Amino acid sequence: MPSSIDRRSLLRYASSFALLGGMTGSSRLASAVSGLTGAELGPAEAFSFEALQARARTLAAKRYAKPVTPSPAILDAIDYDAYQQIRYQPDKSLKLDDDGAMPVQFFHLGKYATEPVHMFVVEAGKARELIYSPELFNTPDDHPARKLTDGVGFAGFRIMAPDLKTDWFAAMGASYFRTSGPYNQYGLSARGLAIDTAMPQPEEFPRFSHYWLEEPRGEAGAPQQIVIYGLLDSPSVTGAYRMTTERLTDSRDVHRIVMDIDAQLYARKDIERLGIAPFSSMFWYGEASRKQSADWRPEIHDSDGLAILTGSGERIWRPIVNPPRVMTSAFLDNNVQGFGLLQRDRDFVHYLDDGVFYERRASVWVEPRDAWGEGAVHLVEIPTDDETADNIVAYWAPKVPLKAGGAKMWRYRLSWLDDIPFPEGIGRATGTWTGLGGRPGHKRPDGVRKFVIDFQGKVFSGLGRDDGVDLVITTSRGDVSNSYNHPVVDQSLRWRAFFDILASGTEPVDLRAFLRKGDKALTETWIYQYFPGN
Repeated sequence: MPSSIDRRSLLRYASSFALLGGMTGSSRLASAVSGLTGAELGPAEAFSFEALQARARTLAAKRYAKPVTPSPAILDAIDYDAYQQIRYQPDKSLKLDDDGAMPVQFFHLGKYATEPVHMFVVEAGKARELIYSPELFNTPDDHPARKLTDGVGFAGFRIMAPDLKTDWFAAMGASYFRTSGPYNQYGLSARGLAIDTAMPQPEEFPRFSHYWLEEPRGEAGAPQQIVIYGLLDSPSVTGAYRMTTERLTDSRDVHRIVMDIDAQLYARKDIERLGIAPFSSMFWYGEASRKQSADWRPEIHDSDGLAILTGSGERIWRPIVNPPRVMTSAFLDNNVQGFGLLQRDRDFVHYLDDGVFYERRASVWVEPRDAWGEGAVHLVEIPTDDETADNIVAYWAPKVPLKAGGAKMWRYRLSWLDDIPFPEGIGRATGTWTGLGGRPGHKRPDGVRKFVIDFQGKVFSGLGRDDGVDLVITTSRGDVSNSYNHPVVDQSLRWRAFFDILASGTEPVDLRAFLRKGDKALTETWIYQYFPGN
């Protein structure tokens, strides 16, 4: 997955843009554009989502053209250190609304961001291109960026806070975009589309070649929605995207970014594995994999599990692992109701990192807005030995492939949030630990691994050891023993399950467990992939 790893490096490369200060000009402009001159704006042209779909459909009928890197020698000179010297001019921020609540700034091209993106602003059904100029950026007099000519394009864009000191949405590189989530801390990324992820052939990374930013919608006093349109292009597919985006903040100053996405795809060629609503994240080690730890911090991960709400209403929790080899797990379903990568553990003490704050990383949740039919949620886990690589991918893979000449619309809601909605009548898995099997004080049996799972929820209120709560375990292979469960002492809403498993060989063991009372499931279904000997 080299391109995924490069994506994470690219984001660090662009991190200097998050350090900007300053304010926009205070005067209210009639135009949606604040601080830009006529030379920095192209002519006005009619624009609509229907027109964008027609453009993508026409483009799909043509041979794919690779993006052209402008002035390669100049961009190559804008290395990491040179890139840190580039600052966007605060008074050139794009002002999409009268209140200046959603100013936009743009990422500069450089050695690690060479493919230009064309940016447009849409107002009252008319689009004007934003023309790159070195004057949009503050750079030293002898900086190589000053040699670039007008119109070469940008590397991407970001939506700023009103004071321009931080951003909360960023799009840069291929079809990647991400938000700062509930606690203003960037982590995992979303993508417009994934193609042939974890397949024998190389993965294809479609890219947004054009973006259109439309003035915010919404009634006075209500949360404002910014509409982001994107033209997707790759050797296999084109796409027209509309992403209606709003940022909501509750009384705790916790944010939730909600994106209603319409993705109209047109296939240039047959696509073997299509990934809808994909994410890229990082998992090095967690509470269940301490023996892999090479770092002083107790846990290091952007996400700790995959959550699924199946079409039948079953809730699944699959803790993420750092496997010994690349693994793809497919969770078959029909009309999945939701899925996402979550950071469920929010306790600072479990990470102890006051520099990058892993406990603040966003969770993401996808809810189809149409019936998606048969398919599978795929979870791809790639071995890693540090925290710099994005080694986790999740997406929906439809059963019916997209063939050359075919078209398909996918509509879904993508939420970046603290936690997903969860019914009170079911417990959730909040901890997974493993260790030596057997009993303390006795000789430990060879090859036996113990699993301990904590479930929490109001469903356990009033239940005790003798109230008929059963632990249900199934395994793809191996022998399960010493299984039992009980309420955690002095914690009435927390229940703990134990079991040992003996399995030989190196092939993974798929485990499933949940708690029930009579015929009623008390908890979500915990699923785990165990590698004997690792």
